[in-house]
Amino acid sequence: MGSFSKTKRSISLPCQSHPSTARIEEELNKMKIWDESSKPTVKAVSNGMSRLEDLYKCMEDLLNLPRTQQALSHHQHEKWIGDLQAGFVNLLDICGTERDVMTQIKEHVRDLQSALRRRKGDSSIETNIAKYTRFRKKAKKDAKKLIAAMKKIDNKIEATPLLELDQHISSVIEALREIVAAGTSILHSLLLFLSVPILKSKSTRRSLVAKLLHKGAVACENHLQENVNELESVDVAWHSLCKSDSSEGDKLQIAQISFKSLEASIEEVENVLECLFRRFIKARVTLLNIVSH
Repeated sequence: MGSFSKTKRSISLPCQSHPSTARIEEELNKMKIWDESSKPTVKAVSNGMSRLEDLYKCMEDLLNLPRTQQALSHHQHEKWIGDLQAGFVNLLDICGTERDVMTQIKEHVRDLQSALRRRKGDSSIETNIAKYTRFRKKAKKDAKKLIAAMKKIDNKIEATPLLELDQHISSVIEALREIVAAGTSILHSLLLFLSVPILKSKSTRRSLVAKLLHKGAVACENHLQENVNELESVDVAWHSLCKSDSSEGDKLQIAQISFKSLEASIEEVENVLECLFRRFIKARVTLLNIVSH
C-alpha cells in the first residue's frame, strides 16, 4: 500500500526460548507481503488487520515469558521502554478514532440508501449526498493529521539506540518495535483509504460510469468487491444518479450495489477494529504491569 511504516528489518529471535518467537517472525513476514501487495480497499485493510491480530497474539505469548518480564523490568527506566509505551498508546488512540469514523461513514451511507429507496423527485438524496461529502472532506483532513502524528511516533521509536543489551532483551525490543511498526502500517492503510480524493473530474467521472454500466450490474458487483476503492465506487454511483432523471435502471442498480458493498465492508472493518482495540489495551496494560514491578 506504500505506507510509511513497514516491517523492514529481519529479526532473529531465540527460538529455543519459546515457540512464540518463531511465530512472530512468521507473522511479520506475512505482514510484509500484505503491505507490499495490497490496494487501499476496505477488504484489503480488513485482511491486514486480521493478520495484525494474529501477530499480537504471538506478542502476548512473548511478553508472558518469565525471562522477558524479568529483562524488561530490569530496564524499566530506559528511554526505549517509554517510547514503546507511547507507541502502544498512540495505536490505541488512532484505532479508537478510526473506529468512530468508520461508524459515522456507515451512518451516512445508510442515510443515502434510505433516501435512494424513497426517491420520488424530491431533494432528499441530494441533501444526504451534501452531508456525506462534507463529512468525507473532514475525514480526509483529519486522516492527514493522524498520519503525521503516527509517523512521528514511528520515527521516535526507530531513533532510540539499543546499547549494551544482552541478546534476549535486544531481540525482544526489536520484535516489539517491529510489532508497533506493523500496527502503524495497518492503521495507516485505513487512513489512506479514508484519504482517497472525492471524485471531481467530469471526464474521469463519465469514464468510470460508462465502464461500470458497460460491465453490467453483476460484473459491477464483482468489480467493486475486488479492485476498486469502495469510497470511489460510491462517488461514481451518486454522481451518476445526480445526473439521472429516472430512479430506475442500471444507474440505480449500480448505486444500490455500491452503497451495500461499502456498508458491508465497513461493518467487517468495525468488527476487526474492535478486536484490535482490545488487543492494544491488553498490550499496553501488560507492558505497564511488567515495567512497574
